[in-house]
Amino acid sequence: MATITTWFTLGLLGELLGTAVLAYGYTLVPEETRKRYLLLIAIPGIAIVAYALMALGFGAIQSQGHAVYVIRYIDWLLTTPLNVLFLALLAGANRGDTVKLVVLQALTIVFGFAGAITPSPVSYALFAVGAALFGGVLYLLYGNIATAAKSTLSDIEISLYRTLRNFVVVLWLVYPVVWLLGAPGLGLMDVETASLVVVYLDVVTKVGFGIIALLAMMDLGSVSETDEEMTAVAGD
Repeated sequence: MATITTWFTLGLLGELLGTAVLAYGYTLVPEETRKRYLLLIAIPGIAIVAYALMALGFGAIQSQGHAVYVIRYIDWLLTTPLNVLFLALLAGANRGDTVKLVVLQALTIVFGFAGAITPSPVSYALFAVGAALFGGVLYLLYGNIATAAKSTLSDIEISLYRTLRNFVVVLWLVYPVVWLLGAPGLGLMDVETASLVVVYLDVVTKVGFGIIALLAMMDLGSVSETDEEMTAVAGD
């Protein structure tokens, strides 16, 4: 357990540092994007609380002979919908598709948790339902939401949408592999190793997602200022 606590502590430090950087970034992005930008700060900010509690030994239950970190699933239930909500807002998606996207992502986490605390073979059935729901998330991100982005965004903004979408999707696809190989599934990966992998993924997905968006939004702000200056010069 000492090793797991170490991983949780490192995860806490990573989320703290990432949140601090993103909070400072709030002052650097264009004012018209700051309301949406708050989502990027909230994602690792929520994780700070989760990792602090897990590092202190809270939030774990014993189920089917292994530890299930309830706090971790609560973290994901709150943060992963914020990731896809940011993508939908960035793309200018309609309300219906945005709601579907957020709900499907939340249900993916719910069924993953249900599978983790349920005995086999029902656990695998619940996991499969969660996987199918995540398929719906992918369908929207690469379908309707992407179409909205193409119709509303500039080339630079479309590039940002695609980069963030692909970044988070590729990393999120590792989580179900860890679930299957870990204690809830085949048991081929011990709890300590699974925790290390998940902590790494959490920090990279939460903080990395925000940093990529921050840098791109700063560039967009610079482009906008340059355009305004050129317009002003032309007007003179």
